[in-house]
Amino acid sequence: MKHYIISEIIYWVIAVISIFSFFENWGINNNKAYLFLGFSILSVFMALFRRYFRKKYSNKN
Repeated sequence: MKHYIISEIIYWVIAVISIFSFFENWGINNNKAYLFLGFSILSVFMALFRRYFRKKYSNKN
């Protein structure tokens, strides 16, 4: 169970770093900024997905 929580935290950290990079690159390189925005949306989705299955798995036991 612990590795599920760790991977969830890693996805949240990636999301925060990507959002920071999005705002950092917004005025300079918009294509790169949109790439980081996509990474942040994807990592938030993956973190919520992992959380859903972690809770589902823990409720079965």
